[in-house]
Amino acid sequence: MEKITLNVEGMSCSHCEKAVKNAVGELDGVASVNVDLTGKTVVIEYDPDKVSPDKFKLAIEEEDFKVV
Repeated sequence: MEKITLNVEGMSCSHCEKAVKNAVGELDGVASVNVDLTGKTVVIEYDPDKVSPDKFKLAIEEEDFKVV
């Protein structure tokens, strides 16, 4: 397992948090997703043999948030 921290702009409420958690959490190979609204970060623990960070970015951006 590996961990990655992404900086995400546009998250401001519990709905935003849930949208990001659901979008990333549904990807095969994701073990956990932790969203920090105050710090505007998302920490993802994942299996690099099953999923890549590019897929996290795409899933988050499909929810109308920006990964910076």
